[in-house]
Amino acid sequence: MITRSCCPAHIGVVMDVPPKGHAAELLRDFIGHWRGITEIAQSPWGAARTAEAEAVFTQAAGGYAVVQSYRHREPDGTHFEGHGMFTVDPAHGDTLWYYVDSMGRPPTAPVRGTWHAGTLTVDRRTPEGVARNAFRVEDGVLVHTAELRLEGTAEFTPLLKSVFRKT
Repeated sequence: MITRSCCPAHIGVVMDVPPKGHAAELLRDFIGHWRGITEIAQSPWGAARTAEAEAVFTQAAGGYAVVQSYRHREPDGTHFEGHGMFTVDPAHGDTLWYYVDSMGRPPTAPVRGTWHAGTLTVDRRTPEGVARNAFRVEDGVLVHTAELRLEGTAEFTPLLKSVFRKT
């Protein structure tokens, strides 16, 4: 694909921008507006519960990024939201994920994801432990699972499972 730069220093410069490595191409099945249910497991942050949820994945930066927005609202009116950005490391081809949520922790450095059989898995480390997130689209259904391994424990335990359909 041939494109023109919109950067002032490069106005009028024509460059070859290969579609390979575009996050939007890699995550094309995720792009769209999704609604569904999130089942939240019992955890240090609360009892097991179910919440109405939505996720939006939008192409950004000319396809070099996919922006993710997630929000769920619980029956008592409380809500949680998270925002991420997926991109591709051009040197290695890895999928990178930047993420911040309403729990108040500052964004961390991007985490590298791995793909296996159509599932993208990313392990996000915090001082509390590791949150393993997995994303896949199968038969038109987006499934996002998160597991948690708290510091000092050996095993991952379920944290949430969201199942979405495109709207």
